[in-house]
Amino acid sequence: MSEAISREMMAQRFRSFLPVVVDLETGGFNPERDAILEIAAVTLTMDSEGNLLPDATYAYHVQPFTGANVEQSALDFTGIKLDDPLRQRVALSEAEALGEIFRPVRKAIKTHGCTRAVLVGHNAAFDHGFLNAAIQRCGIKRNPFHPFSSFDTASLSGLVYGQTVLARACRAAGIAFDNQEAHSARYDTERTAELFCAIVNRYKDLGGWALAQREQGLEEL
Repeated sequence: MSEAISREMMAQRFRSFLPVVVDLETGGFNPERDAILEIAAVTLTMDSEGNLLPDATYAYHVQPFTGANVEQSALDFTGIKLDDPLRQRVALSEAEALGEIFRPVRKAIKTHGCTRAVLVGHNAAFDHGFLNAAIQRCGIKRNPFHPFSSFDTASLSGLVYGQTVLARACRAAGIAFDNQEAHSARYDTERTAELFCAIVNRYKDLGGWALAQREQGLEEL
């Protein structure tokens, strides 16, 4: 019964959209020209009390697409070493990486009774732009993500905590953040997921979502 309740609440909470947290580490700022080097996604779920929770993490190293640009400054910032033997053994092509991400996202959409995923990101427009460019390059027809809608935790945390930098926003929310681990797609995505859940749950605890539900119920009577 509790799973059915959670499923129904998740489907209602974001207008049948399932929020999925995404982070990409890239070789620059131009989504048409610069390579995606890492991609990670965290699916979210909801308990029977309506609390949003991180569910599962999917993270992959990505081979630069043919002809892609990679700025040395980007490698210096992220600490990614393209010639690392372990990375070279496990890195996937863009198409393979997107397939590995999209498969569980589609399953999570179905499990939660939603119709589509909506990207959650810290400065979401950056990640969304790179994701859409890769989808177009790879000729993917069934994109589980909404093509332009997103939730930006930089804006949301600026509103709630007065902080827009991910590390500072996490600390303001009581979430531990290790600067030594930052700038890997897996780590940043998992912290962003915790931050987004904290913001959504705080709003619920203050009566925001519950109030909206009650008002909707009154309008329908």
